[in-house]
Amino acid sequence: MSVRWETEGLQTVGIVCLVFMFLKLMHLLGLIDITETDSSDSDLELSTVRHQPEGLDQLQSQTKFTKKELQSLYRGFKNECPSGLVDEETFKTIYSQFFPQGDATTYAHFLFNAFDQDRNGSIRFEDFVIGLSVLLRGTVTEKLNWAFNLYDINKDGYITKEEMLLIMQSIYDMMGRYTYPMVRDEAPSEHVEKFFQKMDRNRDGVVTIDEFIETCQKDENIMSSMQLFENVI
Repeated sequence: MSVRWETEGLQTVGIVCLVFMFLKLMHLLGLIDITETDSSDSDLELSTVRHQPEGLDQLQSQTKFTKKELQSLYRGFKNECPSGLVDEETFKTIYSQFFPQGDATTYAHFLFNAFDQDRNGSIRFEDFVIGLSVLLRGTVTEKLNWAFNLYDINKDGYITKEEMLLIMQSIYDMMGRYTYPMVRDEAPSEHVEKFFQKMDRNRDGVVTIDEFIETCQKDENIMSSMQLFENVI
């Protein structure tokens, strides 16, 4: 497997595709397993857990999943995470298995924070399924908002060059020897400059959510990448 980093919309497409690979990993691990369920699974119940998720009705109103889909998602989540919570180290361990050729630790950290909406250091089933709903069935704007949140490391509403450089370096670290051609030391910085030339429309040195969404919506490559999430489950 080799990866060429030549697409004009590389940064956003790369992030979106990598999140997609994360979703496929969840499927392989049994966390995404939409199958028929019987009536005995009508509620989300746990007997010995650290966290008990919200009820089906509330989660159904917060997501675009059906009741049966939520039941199946929860069954897979419970099997892999009996405590009802996924901490960052566990998340990194799971994610790193998908990229043995590189170091996925830093990228997994950024991705974990994107799912950990309440910033409490763990991903609950609610966090997971709400994020999954956006990525799989959200509108284009909702998906782009999610991607922006991934880039905005300190969650201040802006993407800085420093943040983008950290993201790009983490992607190159994660892909490791599978990048082609071989990565030059200055490659991440060059991609950051291209990102800002494209996204920073008023040239103030930061990218806002409005600039990000407007630019992405005009990029055919990025819009095509949004299609990757359809029919995953």
